[in-house]
Amino acid sequence: MVEEKSSLEKLKEDYEIIRKKYNFPSFDEMNKEFFIEKLAESETDILVRELRKQVGDRLANYMRFMETLINPVNVPMFVFSLVKSLSSEDKTKLGEMYNLLAKKEIEFIKLDISFSESGEVKFINESVDLWKIIQTDFSEIILRLESKLDDKAEVRDRDYFG
Repeated sequence: MVEEKSSLEKLKEDYEIIRKKYNFPSFDEMNKEFFIEKLAESETDILVRELRKQVGDRLANYMRFMETLINPVNVPMFVFSLVKSLSSEDKTKLGEMYNLLAKKEIEFIKLDISFSESGEVKFINESVDLWKIIQTDFSEIILRLESKLDDKAEVRDRDYFG
C-alpha cells in the first residue's frame, strides 16, 4: 500500500522546487515569518501567486496597525494611550516604515490585477528583505510601547488602591 503524502508535505515539496528556481528562503524561514503552511489547505497551479498573497497579507496587516498608530481614527481605546506614549523618533520611524509598506501594497494590487510570474517572484524576494529590515525596528517600537503600558497600569493600580 502506498502512503499518501499530507497536504503540508506536498506543499513543502512544491515549495522546494520554486525555492531553488527563484532563490527563496527556506520553507521553515518563510513559514516562521509569513505562515505559509496555511497554503497547504488550498490547491493551486500557481504556488508563487499564493505565496505572494500570503506574504502581502502579512505585510498589509502590519501596515494597518502602523496606520492605526499614526492616524488613530475610530480605534479601540487602548490605541490612544499607545499613541500618546510614542516618541517623536518612533513616530518618524513608523511613518517611514508605513511608506515602504504602502509602496508594497500598491505592487501587491498591481499583481492582483495583472499576473506576472516574474513580478510575483520579485515581490516575494523584495518583501522578505523589507520585512527583515522593518521587523527589527517595529519590534523595538512595540517593546517600548508595551513597557509604557505596563508603567501606566502600575501607576493606575497604585492610584486606585492607594
